[in-house]
Amino acid sequence: MATKTRPNPLNEHKARASAWFKALQQDICARFEALEDAATPPLYRGAAGRFELTEWSRGDGTEDLGGGRMGLMRGRVFEKVGVHFSQVHGTFSEAFAAQIPGADKSDGKFWASGVSLIAHPANPRVPAAHMNTRMLVTSEVWFGGGGDLNPLLGYQRSQDYPDTVDFHAAMKAACDTHEGVDYPHLKDYCDTYFHLPHRNEPRGTGGIFYDRFNSGDWEKDFAFTQEVGGQFASIYPSLVARRMNEPWSESEREQQLIQRGRYVEYNLLYDRGTTFGLKTGGNVESILSSMPPVVKWP
Repeated sequence: MATKTRPNPLNEHKARASAWFKALQQDICARFEALEDAATPPLYRGAAGRFELTEWSRGDGTEDLGGGRMGLMRGRVFEKVGVHFSQVHGTFSEAFAAQIPGADKSDGKFWASGVSLIAHPANPRVPAAHMNTRMLVTSEVWFGGGGDLNPLLGYQRSQDYPDTVDFHAAMKAACDTHEGVDYPHLKDYCDTYFHLPHRNEPRGTGGIFYDRFNSGDWEKDFAFTQEVGGQFASIYPSLVARRMNEPWSESEREQQLIQRGRYVEYNLLYDRGTTFGLKTGGNVESILSSMPPVVKWP
């Protein structure tokens, strides 16, 4: 009698996570396009923006190393926004493998999938934002991600500013639904991670950040990551809608462009996600699409 082969739960987990990340990208793109549709004169003119979705493959095409779908929009509400999905696999370089938990026991082999987002609105009154969620597999399996808010005007960069209060409430709600997730710890981790040491200042007003998250229960960890993505997909568009119709001045535009420089400095000097993407042969256009379209260093 033939013995049935039991499905590999890790393969099932990979497929489920990857499918959800791709669906999250589609959901957020649709929400952002709806904001573009809602923009009206005199503040906004021209056609509503639409995402350009570009499929890409990793490597030189001689073997399957995964790839992704880059979503990029230049619109009237969003001066530039990227919402990108990826699913890649392969082998780390020896030097990079030494920095990744479990890579030493997987001979450097890895699998990773996730969504990354950076939004640069045209209106300086609308905060920029960053979000990512991901699953990574070596000989270990873990999730990472989070979301953080980046207001661009001085009076907005306070923990008491209503947008920041509401954004943190949404991130806390994601944490509170899952036993064992410590919101104060993830908030502090975010503040520590998104800090510019050379300027001794925060990049924005924070949110939550987690990395190498593995409680030993994959279902619960995945559910938490889904909650983070879902909360962000709900709260950030609502903040954009709240501020997008406020008129702005030339001096506020100047402040916006200068503050955007902090984002560039952080991503190029310190961001681990940028480093991971570049060192694993990711799509360079997708990785560096996080750079703002216009920026100033006075």
